[in-house]
Amino acid sequence: MISNLLVDLFQTGLPFLYAVLVVSYGISFIGGARLLDAWKTRVLVAVIAMHLVYLGARTVSFDHPPITSVFEIMTILAAGIAIAYLYIEVKTGERNTGVFILFLALVFQLVSSLFIRDLVRIPDYLHSRVLGFHVSTALLGYTGISLSAVYGLLYLMLYHDIRSSRFGIVYSRLPNLERLEEMSHRAEVFGFVMLGIAIVIGLIWLPSVFTDFSYLDPKLVATIVIWILYAVGLWAKRQFGWKGRKTMILTLVAFGIVFFSMTVVNIYLSGFHRFH
Repeated sequence: MISNLLVDLFQTGLPFLYAVLVVSYGISFIGGARLLDAWKTRVLVAVIAMHLVYLGARTVSFDHPPITSVFEIMTILAAGIAIAYLYIEVKTGERNTGVFILFLALVFQLVSSLFIRDLVRIPDYLHSRVLGFHVSTALLGYTGISLSAVYGLLYLMLYHDIRSSRFGIVYSRLPNLERLEEMSHRAEVFGFVMLGIAIVIGLIWLPSVFTDFSYLDPKLVATIVIWILYAVGLWAKRQFGWKGRKTMILTLVAFGIVFFSMTVVNIYLSGFHRFH
């Protein structure tokens, strides 16, 4: 009963909480309130904690992780975006990019809260907590990769403004190019690690659950290929000292490959990975 109450409460309230976050980070970005600079990270931590309580309550109330529909996936994505951003903010100490990132979390959570419905009948394997952890880590991985591309785009925007001698609000409020590149790298490493964990769990656990499991499943192969490409990219950056505008362009190209995998491969080519 308590878990059901929490589900209803947070399903309604989370979009408003994320809206407060976006407004707070937005006002802070334009330099509107110093008080917000001191408190916005703490508010972000509190919202993430409440979001995790919501995900736990949904899991308990409906006896399955929230992975059975696209709208359940969206609320995990919203939480993943907030968690990945918090990690980057803590690691880099930069707090002026939150409005761009957390707006994505707001959109995902708003759509989820408006349209989420519980499926009454689902396959037995969708009740597995291990599957829920596998899917969640995979989503965190793709979230990190996506945020890396967002920071790459912000880098290129700032680079273009500097080259064009346009020193407006983007120039004055965004971190410098070196810090944006660092943030993109941090997000990339976060996504790489999370995706690696998801792959390991999938390779060990999924064959025992799905009778039609295949190591040649297009989605599995595409995910492993993406992980290897990012591994090579991270190694090359470390080995050869790659940095600057060209690496940011490569980050966006790599994200384009990821987007293709998450859309075309997932929708049209995947086999046992179709959970709903």
